[in-house]
Amino acid sequence: MVKKGLKRERRTNTILTVIFAIIAVIYLMPIFLVLINSFKENSFVNLETFKLPTAQSFTGWANYEKGMTFGNYPFLKSVFYSFFITIVSTALILLCTSMAAWYIARVGSRFSKMVYYLCVFSMVVPFQMVMFTLAKTSDTLHLNTPWTIPVIYLGFGAGLAVFMFSGFVRSIPLEIEEAAAIDGCGPIRTFFSVVLPMLKPTLISTGVLEIMWVWNDYLLPYLVLDRQKYMTIPIHIQYLKGSYGHVDMGATMALIMVSIVPVIIFYLCCQKHIIKGVAAGAVKG
Repeated sequence: MVKKGLKRERRTNTILTVIFAIIAVIYLMPIFLVLINSFKENSFVNLETFKLPTAQSFTGWANYEKGMTFGNYPFLKSVFYSFFITIVSTALILLCTSMAAWYIARVGSRFSKMVYYLCVFSMVVPFQMVMFTLAKTSDTLHLNTPWTIPVIYLGFGAGLAVFMFSGFVRSIPLEIEEAAAIDGCGPIRTFFSVVLPMLKPTLISTGVLEIMWVWNDYLLPYLVLDRQKYMTIPIHIQYLKGSYGHVDMGATMALIMVSIVPVIIFYLCCQKHIIKGVAAGAVKG
């Protein structure tokens, strides 16, 4: 019976491994197609999309050079704005929402509960419902620059972050904070010296999700930013087209590859913290 049970378990594990391997290949296939097409001549991208580059279609790094020098707007400037907006927005979201979640979890008043449910409700509101009024409001409030758009990202990213942080804070024993208060710590020092270090798993997992969202976001910067002055990488890629709507697919694939590599590297370095943080944030809700 024991041998039969072990054989059945091994067979199940083998089947699951094969299934997950197939799923992994399906998810990796689009990235692989972007990679191989970024080294092809523009005409071959459409004609031989699923084929590896040949001696006739291979361009080397020409597509990458063409994409980075296309038009009058410097690509490195777009890279700078993307990095700046992503880093500042993520830092602002993590700081403000972790403090808000700590307040919501510890105060427990009607007001704090209402704030919590409003944050949760904001997660289900489609962006398309507010995007037209957002464009006009951002111009009126002068939030249409890379230095101010993180405030808008804070509003849209607060829902998920508050939800995850609140669940984790509720799992922290209150006695730890009471001991810090007895030692003379005020609320601010208690949060930054005691609570925030304990939030590390959720900070990392939430930070990874927010970074991937802000870095890849196209619609919000497109609606808000003054595109004559400021472009992020997704907007810069969208402008890789000539007259009559002609698009240089080779250069486009090259810049898409440039844009996804940093996120892939960052995600691979931090993936072990994501499940840990999500599970920790779901202990109590």
